[in-house]
Amino acid sequence: MAELIATHPFDGILPIRHGNCAAAPFQPDAITSVAPYPGQEAAVSAALKDRIGAPFPAPGRSTTGADGSLAAWSGLDQCFVFGPALDAIDGAAVTDQSDAWAGIEIVGEDAREVLARLSPLDLRPGVFEPGHTARSLIGHMPALIMRTGDAVYLLLVFRSMAATAAHEIETAMKGVAARASLAT
Repeated sequence: MAELIATHPFDGILPIRHGNCAAAPFQPDAITSVAPYPGQEAAVSAALKDRIGAPFPAPGRSTTGADGSLAAWSGLDQCFVFGPALDAIDGAAVTDQSDAWAGIEIVGEDAREVLARLSPLDLRPGVFEPGHTARSLIGHMPALIMRTGDAVYLLLVFRSMAATAAHEIETAMKGVAARASLAT
């Protein structure tokens, strides 16, 4: 029987750094989808608050738990929880999504400019603030884009698109760094 070896989708690809921006793999213990059944939103939010210290997020937002867990809106009546694996929650469909997605954390003073080359979102600080989340595109790939800090963004793409996402991000990073070098 063949012996399979688990690998991260960014093994040998990330981390990368160009100019004032770096990209590294984001590797939570688990990515869990939580989708409350109709009429169960308040109960599921309370259950999440009990388990991870963060309630179910509002549309386009994320909440952070006391243990560092992150609950991020990921679509209509759905969120992704990044942190320890979650067991069943009464009143919700709970599914492990860990192997389906690849996470990239982009950090640095040029992170917004890098993402602006790849996404149609309005990423200006007064519009897309820390704690904001959106389903959008990175290049031509569907993605979940979260702003988790002043110059910190977290991206989730389908695992099968990890290498392409890293390539697109690196190309944008090189472009932003080259433009900055012309100004000096």
